[in-house]
Amino acid sequence: MLSRLAVGLGAALASFVTFSHAECAREGLLAAADSYLAAQTSGSIADLKLSATNFTYQQNNKKADIKTGVLVQPLKIDLNRSTADTVACASYTMLISSTGSKPYVISTQIRHADNDTNAISMIDSIVATTGALFFNAKQTLSYIQKENWGTLDESQRANRTELKRVGDAYLDMWTDAKAADSIPWGTDCERVEGSALTKPCGASLPRGGSAMNNGNRRYVIDETVGSVDVLCSFDSLGSLPDSHEIRLEGGKVKYVHTVTVMS
Repeated sequence: MLSRLAVGLGAALASFVTFSHAECAREGLLAAADSYLAAQTSGSIADLKLSATNFTYQQNNKKADIKTGVLVQPLKIDLNRSTADTVACASYTMLISSTGSKPYVISTQIRHADNDTNAISMIDSIVATTGALFFNAKQTLSYIQKENWGTLDESQRANRTELKRVGDAYLDMWTDAKAADSIPWGTDCERVEGSALTKPCGASLPRGGSAMNNGNRRYVIDETVGSVDVLCSFDSLGSLPDSHEIRLEGGKVKYVHTVTVMS
């Protein structure tokens, strides 16, 4: 009897552990990202599945009313791309609207609580428009639409730990003189900073000098495309709302995108 009870308890415990470490479905995360894009296109949030009990909207690092944010402005989206973090139960979407009455480049992380992709618990956006760092949406579009963000073969993928490390090292370059040399720069790496293109992106790097670490970091990591996006407060230059997205191919940095709002 005791042995049967022990087996039963063991099975129940194993089931609990498996459940508690379950990851979110990639399909659900990307479906939620698609619903966000549909809302931004229409300017209506009516069809977004927002959590009724635990929802936060944040724009440029400040909590805001979603009904007065950029999401209620219909935008013609010229380019968009989404990645999924099944561990953090979050997605990242980059969109460019360059041909409407007001241009935008927007970086958005969407988060879900309790591994439930049917309810959105947070929409967190860095919203850049005229006046942002090196802002020119048409120029940004011309660079980014040429990039290849296809799924990587498994042999070309960096693991989650390495992707986060590289994302952190990039943001640490302004305070840590050794950070730049810890990043595996690719010889054909490209950086699009606002609308400024740098090739290769491992040249002319900051090597410390600032006393303020870039803080308030929020991550979306997708190993299948070798990407890490970090939303943060770019405190090294004055507490600026910021997104840094990095793609690694074969362990080397291939692309860097930055969106920085001059507040």
